[in-house]
Amino acid sequence: MNKIDRLYADIKSILLNARGKAFTAVNIIMVETYWQVGRRIVEEEQKGSKRAQYGQQLLETLSLKLSEEFGKGFDPSSLGKMRGFYITFPILDAVRPELSWTHYRILQRIDDGKERNYYMRECADARWSTRELERQIRSLYYQRLGTSRKGALLSKHGSRPRKNTPSGYIKDPFIFEFLGLSDAGRLKESRLEQALIDHLQKFLLELGKGYSFVARQKRISTETQDFYIDLIFYNYLLKCFVLIDLKTDKLTHQDIGQMDMYVRLVNTKIKAKGDNPAIGIILCADKDETIVKYSVMKDNQKLFASKYKLYLPTKRELTEEIEKEKLMH
Repeated sequence: MNKIDRLYADIKSILLNARGKAFTAVNIIMVETYWQVGRRIVEEEQKGSKRAQYGQQLLETLSLKLSEEFGKGFDPSSLGKMRGFYITFPILDAVRPELSWTHYRILQRIDDGKERNYYMRECADARWSTRELERQIRSLYYQRLGTSRKGALLSKHGSRPRKNTPSGYIKDPFIFEFLGLSDAGRLKESRLEQALIDHLQKFLLELGKGYSFVARQKRISTETQDFYIDLIFYNYLLKCFVLIDLKTDKLTHQDIGQMDMYVRLVNTKIKAKGDNPAIGIILCADKDETIVKYSVMKDNQKLFASKYKLYLPTKRELTEEIEKEKLMH
């Protein structure tokens, strides 16, 4: 790289960094401004009539005046969202500055306060885009956590996973609609594995917090044989390896026994000093709870079986699936 190219690269980096800071600053100011606007509207409504007509008339009158002065963005619907923003998040200090106004417009649709706050925190911590946030809400991300046979993930307040509890990081079912695979006919495990690798970023998003990819078809050997683990991840929050075995058929007791052996091998041959014991997850097309009940998976805090779906079910279908899982435990 010559001097001019190096100078150009340095200045470009400075400008891009400044642009990013400016965007962040503008976003913070916008969110705070809309919160303040919403607060003033609510305060004015509380002084006036309790009738719904009064509130609507107030928004329409304000819209005309503000639009004339400031242009677009102040129609009655937008002002209503600002009003709703304040009502939904009445404490400004609790609003996460990492999120945009569009994020908060999406979050306002969630009625349950605990669920809404959970999504807000996860979204801010994981830097979800608005599209990713929409997808997680549609796929009932919050409800799917803690439906594994190990019991509830969420704390008694329903807002945070139990600290250092493996079951708090595992969903059931997993949703893989982003793979674009058909669930008609039998799917080969090798094809499912390749699709997950091809869409690794989205797979990591579906897995949840703290996961990083380690290996595919990892060979691990005993004194007499070689074995290959489909996928290995490391979860830095749990401080352990997470092994994933893919099964495109119904779960069998042989599958559970195999995963139990894989976990033991990794703990013996790969786990480093300071790591927690490995976790094994069998991702299967279907599972028989009686197999789980009468296997080494029963009461084992390191072995899990979760179903996967290759399409995004309707909210009703997902809710029924989740409730079915809960009733089985």
